[in-house]
Amino acid sequence: MSERLPVLFLTNPIVLPGMVVPLELDDAARAAVDAAQAAGGSKKLLVAPRLEDRYPSHGVVASIVQVGRLAGGEPAAVVKGESRAHIGSGTTGPGAALWVEVDLVEEGPVTDEVRELAAEYKKLVLAILQRREAWQVIDSVNRLTEPSALADTAGYASYLSDVQKRQLLETPDVADRLRALIGWTTDHLAEVEVNDKIADDVRDGMEKQQKEFLLRQQLAAIRKELGEGEPEGSDDYRARVEAADLPDAVRTAAMREVDKLERASDQSPETGWIRTWLDTVLDLPWSVTTTDSTDIVEARRILDADHHGLSDVKDRIVEYLAVRARRADRGLQVVGGRGSGAVLALAGPPGVGKTSLGESVAKALGRNFVRVALGGVRDEAEIRGHRRTYVGALPGRIVRAINEAGSMNPVVLLDEVDKVGSDFRGDPAAALLEVLDPAQNHTFRDHYLDLDLDLSDVVFLATANVVEQIPGPLLDRMELITIDGYTEDDKVAIARDHLLPRQRERAALTEDEVVITDEALREIAANHTREPGVRQFERFLATALRKAATRLADGSTEAVTVDVDNLTDFIGKPRFTPDSDERTAVPGVATGLAVTGMGGDVLYIEATATDGKPGLNLTGQLGDVMKESAQIALSYVRSHAAELGVDPAALEKGIHVHVPAGAIPKDGPSAGVTMVTALVSMATGRRVRADVGMTGEVTLNGRVLPIGGVKQKLLAAQRAGLSTVFVPHRNAPDLDDVPAEVLEALDVRPMTDVADIVAVALEEAPAQVTAAA
Repeated sequence: MSERLPVLFLTNPIVLPGMVVPLELDDAARAAVDAAQAAGGSKKLLVAPRLEDRYPSHGVVASIVQVGRLAGGEPAAVVKGESRAHIGSGTTGPGAALWVEVDLVEEGPVTDEVRELAAEYKKLVLAILQRREAWQVIDSVNRLTEPSALADTAGYASYLSDVQKRQLLETPDVADRLRALIGWTTDHLAEVEVNDKIADDVRDGMEKQQKEFLLRQQLAAIRKELGEGEPEGSDDYRARVEAADLPDAVRTAAMREVDKLERASDQSPETGWIRTWLDTVLDLPWSVTTTDSTDIVEARRILDADHHGLSDVKDRIVEYLAVRARRADRGLQVVGGRGSGAVLALAGPPGVGKTSLGESVAKALGRNFVRVALGGVRDEAEIRGHRRTYVGALPGRIVRAINEAGSMNPVVLLDEVDKVGSDFRGDPAAALLEVLDPAQNHTFRDHYLDLDLDLSDVVFLATANVVEQIPGPLLDRMELITIDGYTEDDKVAIARDHLLPRQRERAALTEDEVVITDEALREIAANHTREPGVRQFERFLATALRKAATRLADGSTEAVTVDVDNLTDFIGKPRFTPDSDERTAVPGVATGLAVTGMGGDVLYIEATATDGKPGLNLTGQLGDVMKESAQIALSYVRSHAAELGVDPAALEKGIHVHVPAGAIPKDGPSAGVTMVTALVSMATGRRVRADVGMTGEVTLNGRVLPIGGVKQKLLAAQRAGLSTVFVPHRNAPDLDDVPAEVLEALDVRPMTDVADIVAVALEEAPAQVTAAA
């Protein structure tokens, strides 16, 4: 059915059938209303949405309920939508309004599916209205039974957009309209539920914060009345972080933790971890560095003043500092390893001054010094730190050393790296690899801090007693400097210049009150101590000064002089006397040289023949290598018996080789030549010269192979009173490192054949033995 009606285009609202809406009338709208009133008694017009992209295809036939003015005096009209209509072609009519041909859209039959869709949509609409507590509207909706009318009430829905409402207007099929409305309404209801939940959570949180704020204010008032201060840890961390001079990455991480701290409650255990972490980060000297001294002459003066001797070690340290100074002068990067060589490792027996050398390096550089003791450390977390989630977590020793030093470029001494252990808690030596590797330590990450820490400008020094106990990958990152020990003259000079003044000060004595002569100092070095260092020497000096102080306390006014004649009154009888004459007084005993963790030492090897079962018996707690050296020595002597003047029958008996001091484990190949000499001495009955010592590995054909620790062994030979020492010929270059006074005191003979050693080391055979032969 076609009809000719004036058309009223509206941008807002979108009018659907059944809706009653007031409209403010502009000129075009007033023309349409006037045309509808003038057309007859029906007072109908077509209300259609104004579209920018196209001409509308549908509109609503509406009747004019009332025409008047709004409260502000603007003209208005109230219209009621009645039915959908399809807009046809334009036509003419009275007045200034636009007239169009419209075809009314008939509603389809109401099926069971439509009724089910209408019932579902009604439930959704009622759920939304109940949330809003719109009870009058709920009653109106409940009275609606026509599915089409129910669907068209969506024109009042504020949650539907104009586009969605235009789609409803242009959808004549009721079932399609209801399906679309169910989908849109379901989505809106879900959104409303989420928003309501968020609002409830926010409300609860605000109420909790308000409650906590009120309680804190009350607590502060109570503390104020009691005269108590604020609890520990209530500092304004945000202000502290903002005021601190931190790198950007560190500042970002710190502010992130501050945000967590401010959001967390005081009862949360996390707040304690965060405060401790922030305190640690803020205490680190992120922007503090010291300026290096580049005066190499002054550096050498400091080393000479602090340490006697050790010229090779001092030269290497001065070279190390000289390279750093040149790079600094030329504006090149100076970092712990890349700018001046590898990490220096000072290796040597106890008491030779390794730790004090590290302090002197720091003094020469003008840097802060900190010592990290690694002896006995077995937990990897001691180096890398603990995870913050663990109870009692702490940063690693490296981070704590930086904090203790108070600067980002200190001299860090890693003491006793050879005594680092490993167990189920990890391998600390493996964790040190990153610390000492100049290609990695600029981004060292401590587990506790979880931040990149630049260690590239830290000067790392390491100390060790036994180089062989340092893991290979760790030793590969260090440059080894060996400190083998002091000569007798060195010890006397160190005691006179360093030890004695220090012990006088500790005993509150002056030079006028107690005098210890150089002869007494030399006697202590020769016969009271047999150490490569000077710790025991210093203890004897302390003992002598305490006894001197006791004598002065008795009222004596005369100065106390400690000399060789009265030395036993102050420190007791000599503990070490040359015993090689006594030990080698019988055949079968030879004097060897060995190296232990305490430095060089003499090693006596005894051999004897028994009437028991033939074979080789070894005692003295020997290691596998040393046992094999004894077997090689016996095989060599048997195979070269004629050349050595040995009766083969003497070697068919039971042979017993013993190395005294059985409580001490012994191992190594360098006792091979000594065992050969002892076996030949036992078999021939010729004694080994008391003044002869020897060292070297021996092969089955008698070749003498090189060994290690030549300098330490020669120092031990000098202390033991030996005069002739045989060393492997291939160790001759090592003699350049031996002090000149030691080489002057010893007749050092490099040898290649053990038979030559035996020929010189053995005394002439006694007359009765020669006659019997």
